[in-house]
Amino acid sequence: MAAFLGYSPSQWVLLCHRIPRLDFGLESRGNTFQPEVWEYQQTLLVLSSLSALCLLLSLLGVSSSLIGWCCRRRGNHEEVDDSDDDDECDDVTGGRRLCCVTWGTVGAVVICCAAIGIGFYGNSEANDGMYQMTYSLATANHTLSSIDILVSDTVSLLGLAVSDQLTRLEELLSRRDDLIIVARNARRQAEAVIDLLSNLPLQATPPLSAAQLTTQGNYTAENQTESAVTVDWAAQRVGSLEEYRWLSYVLLLLLDLLICLFILLALAKETRWLLLLMSSLSWLALFLSWGSLGLETATAVALSDFCVDPDTYILNTTQLDLGVRQDVLEYYLLCNKGMRSPFQQRLTQSQRALSNIHAQLTGLEAMAIPQFPQAEKSLSELQQVLNVTEGNFQQLVALLNCRALNKDYLDAIKGLCYDGMEGVLYLSLFSFLSALSFSSLLCTLPRAWDQFHSDSGDYDDSDDDSEDPFGSHQGSKRFIQWQSSI
Repeated sequence: MAAFLGYSPSQWVLLCHRIPRLDFGLESRGNTFQPEVWEYQQTLLVLSSLSALCLLLSLLGVSSSLIGWCCRRRGNHEEVDDSDDDDECDDVTGGRRLCCVTWGTVGAVVICCAAIGIGFYGNSEANDGMYQMTYSLATANHTLSSIDILVSDTVSLLGLAVSDQLTRLEELLSRRDDLIIVARNARRQAEAVIDLLSNLPLQATPPLSAAQLTTQGNYTAENQTESAVTVDWAAQRVGSLEEYRWLSYVLLLLLDLLICLFILLALAKETRWLLLLMSSLSWLALFLSWGSLGLETATAVALSDFCVDPDTYILNTTQLDLGVRQDVLEYYLLCNKGMRSPFQQRLTQSQRALSNIHAQLTGLEAMAIPQFPQAEKSLSELQQVLNVTEGNFQQLVALLNCRALNKDYLDAIKGLCYDGMEGVLYLSLFSFLSALSFSSLLCTLPRAWDQFHSDSGDYDDSDDDSEDPFGSHQGSKRFIQWQSSI
């Protein structure tokens, strides 16, 4: 379990993590997050298949309801009774049936609208979590890029100083062996700093040697650390995928909302063609709801397995993929007070070397300028390079501290495992409620269609009996239905 400072798995994560796992052979499997292992993928597919089973049960229920409605409708057409008392009794029964059908449909629509509200909230929560994760990854990438830039500038300046100013200075001081020794000593110290900074363990790509840097004179962006490029790619990838996911759920929610609203409109206006169209779309929404529930179930379970112990998976995966040393990853991901920085030794040696170079240049200014005035320009340029290098070095020390990157890591994990997990669970609840609502609607809408047909027949009869389409016959029929419903 993740026990590092600032993060602990939520109760929802622990609850989903305890869900039993079965493979295709119905054998129990572990719940360790291993997305690349086929056995673990089987457990997620089994959990997703539960929604397919629910879809099958829904189809059986709706089919049974439709078959019963067709049989009952055929039996009603075969019954012929001319008695006034029986007609009045049928009117009362039809009115009660109309009331049940109407309220059943309205209740299913209300539940569906409530599910849509839950879905909008869950989609917003998931989007907030993904945005926090993307922002944290982008911030971490900015920090790593800043480290690369500082290393690049520092190594480039020192390489240029070694190949240019120090070389000219040695030529000018060639007549004094003691001064040549001091200048060459400063050259060796500068080359040592180049080797130390260009071989920081944070870098996963093979760095240039001091000789190569001296001959080339610069340190290009091609020598940036692979970890920075990978973090930037991950941030962009997560951001683009989240945009498509958010838009897909918004379209699904709007589709469900429009279906519910137009069903109410069809019931109010008694429009058969609109009711038929919404019934067809309800079938589509039913399949989409159960399908999204299966995807959300697998996502919630896999996310809970990751969020229970994220540092272990990230340490193992990053070390294998990038080849970064484990002590460097642990330093940034855990950032405990008792942990020693893996850069401490190299930074200390670099600081000592820069101090020695500064002392040697100061000594050369005192001894060489009186005898070699032309060396003053080279020494002045070397002092400027050294001052810039020391400023960059102080910024580099601050950026290599684990606090900034560890904070970005914790923010990313919290966004994914808190808001992201909560959003997925709310979306799962939305899918489940909407699937139940559309199953109920598909059972009640045909009966509403039958009622529209009866009302139309009554209207036609009244039109034949009298010229007034709003005559007393149809008015009495509607009054009896309204009274029986009360």
